[in-house]
Amino acid sequence: MKPSTERMLTRIKSIYLFISQRGSVSTKELVEEFGITERTVQRDLNVLEYNNLVVSPERGLWTTTNKKVKVS
Repeated sequence: MKPSTERMLTRIKSIYLFISQRGSVSTKELVEEFGITERTVQRDLNVLEYNNLVVSPERGLWTTTNKKVKVS
């Protein structure tokens, strides 16, 4: 796996775990926590949303779904 792909997957996993621990977070909180651009956060959240791991109950707010996940 390419280093850039591995870095992206590690970041997405970290974002998922952060949202899971907090219950719900804003896009702005993710930008501040991870030191990445809002566009990068949106791309990562799109991956998580596509895989039914997070939902946005209102604009700019994210929470995890009830889908069972095994994090390694």
